[in-house]
Amino acid sequence: MFLALALSTGLLLQASPASADTLLVERVRAESGDMPARGQSMAQVEKHFGAPQRKHAPVAGPGDRQHNPPITRWDYAGFSVYFEHSHVVDAVAAKASPNEIGPKPVQ
Repeated sequence: MFLALALSTGLLLQASPASADTLLVERVRAESGDMPARGQSMAQVEKHFGAPQRKHAPVAGPGDRQHNPPITRWDYAGFSVYFEHSHVVDAVAAKASPNEIGPKPVQ
């Protein structure tokens, strides 16, 4: 029994990520105070963060606007902001480096 426990512990230690890896989730938690908050208007976001690097055209799903509202994305250097109509629904951090583990940036 002791041998089985020692072997399983050794296997778990080998499966852990390298200490040099930076997790996107950890960085986002640390930087979350420096991104737009849910519910802010486009005007508030632009006043606080300046003009975005790129404004994407609104995209709406099929059918009526009530159930598929237009979603607009603004890209800044370190994050993207998603708006439903003219209010923030989410802000998503971009990868800081190629070594950061997390989603790939949208091309």
